[in-house]
Amino acid sequence: MVLDPRITDFARAGKIRAGLAEAPIIATKDLTSGELRGVAVDLSRELAARIGVELIQVRYPRPGAVMAGLKTNDWDIAFLGIDPRRAAEAEFSPPYLEVDWKYLVPANSPIRRPSDVDIAGIRIAVPRGDLVDIILSEKTQQAELVRADTVEGAFDLLQIGEADVCALPLPNLLQYSARLPGSRILDEPFGVNRVGMVVPKGQTAHLAYITEFIESAKASGFVQRAIERAGLRGVRVAPSANTSTEG
Repeated sequence: MVLDPRITDFARAGKIRAGLAEAPIIATKDLTSGELRGVAVDLSRELAARIGVELIQVRYPRPGAVMAGLKTNDWDIAFLGIDPRRAAEAEFSPPYLEVDWKYLVPANSPIRRPSDVDIAGIRIAVPRGDLVDIILSEKTQQAELVRADTVEGAFDLLQIGEADVCALPLPNLLQYSARLPGSRILDEPFGVNRVGMVVPKGQTAHLAYITEFIESAKASGFVQRAIERAGLRGVRVAPSANTSTEG
């Protein structure tokens, strides 16, 4: 077999390190085995198998923490929401899945739509440093963001009354709403999170290789099957990069 010259460094190392955050749209921990499972886990395993190297999982408590690992060279590839504000440090593949960002409110909340959220006195719970934190930090003018160190912690702030709204991807909120009687997920999203693979800035050969890998995984149905295996609700396979209207 002729090795693709774009990934010869991985072949020489005999391993590829994947940064995996514990979040439903990335990876979740099996409560019995403690192992990670999810779409990103399936993709990273498939990528390592194609290259013929060992997969090393580098775990993080939330997506925002993955960027800190980039600064210390702790991973070779990772999985994150695509955001041009991170482009100074990282290179993104086309997205492999899309998910709506929505708000969860407790029982008897007067909030009905996203436009009701950004008013003085409203506290919005978010995971610190995650893309939803970055986005809302820029667009929120009057409401206050309250930050937790984990995705679960953001929901906890709502549950104990230290936040009026919790802002997260829809799959998270579908899980959490069942644990908060009377709570509601607002119908209207306030944005869309497009998730892709990421490599450190300047790794253009790696980026080209994983871009082809991602497009192949979408076209073959691999991503859809991974979504179904993970039992994810509220997510969809991203369109082909050739037909995406993302701007």
